[in-house]
Amino acid sequence: MANTVIGSGISIDGEIRGEEALVIQGSVKGKIAVTGDLLVDAGSTVDADVEGKSIAVAGRLTGNVHASDRVDVKSDARVVGDIKSPRISIADGASFKGNIDMDV
Repeated sequence: MANTVIGSGISIDGEIRGEEALVIQGSVKGKIAVTGDLLVDAGSTVDADVEGKSIAVAGRLTGNVHASDRVDVKSDARVVGDIKSPRISIADGASFKGNIDMDV
């Protein structure tokens, strides 16, 4: 199954739900809930609570993050919000402000 991509020129204000992988390269405000993987790509801005299987953040994300498998905060990422996941990695150089809950 191919990834669904929200391109860099797209801005969404609302709720996104789905059962496949999602790549965000644009701007999203609201809520994101996918059963597959989620990538907040470099240069993107997300102001939303997000849920997914495996979540990788390389852009800017403001909101709570809940992953059933893992969360990866990449070196150029900026995350403001709480993270809940059994496995979490925060790369050197990343910016993170919030709480971490690994008791899932």
